[in-house]
Amino acid sequence: MDTPLRCGWCGDDEQYQSYHDDEWGVPVTDKQALFERLILEGMQAGLAWITILRKRAEMQAVFHSFDIDQLAACSETEVQNWLGNAGIIRHRGKLEAMVSNAQLAAADDNFSAFLWQFRPATEVVHHTLKTMPSETSESKAMSVALKKLGYRFVGPTICYAFMQSVGMVNDHVSDCWCHDASADLLRGI
Repeated sequence: MDTPLRCGWCGDDEQYQSYHDDEWGVPVTDKQALFERLILEGMQAGLAWITILRKRAEMQAVFHSFDIDQLAACSETEVQNWLGNAGIIRHRGKLEAMVSNAQLAAADDNFSAFLWQFRPATEVVHHTLKTMPSETSESKAMSVALKKLGYRFVGPTICYAFMQSVGMVNDHVSDCWCHDASADLLRGI
């Protein structure tokens, strides 16, 4: 069987390929799943995405499956305990931001609609990774709106990576085997 053509960023790593094939670019509208992805993208700031993938299972276990209400209720004691766990991203600022972001998301019944309003109006097809932006006017607008509400670790580059991850944009390159399926899913939303 021939190996399918994939976006070049996932290389030969099986965990990267699985994430690329099964999650990245698949539209997500569930509040809880959106929150997890937003937090993971913030955790990735300054790190390689493979680091997040390799620590994701432990973070899900330690962070109450990223349950918004449970994270919103976390105390400084829990944050302190997390800092001792080498299986997660141990950055105090990111951990504290996750808790405060959970508090904000818990109070927002329209979290999904709020985020999805920043979906670009037109689809852009990328033929190579070189043409793919790291931020867009929509991700900048999302970042400004989230920061205005008090969210942290939500800069425009993080927001664009989030938009790619949750399928708000289809950034599978045109010859990737996932491109057409992702485009069809996005058109259905």
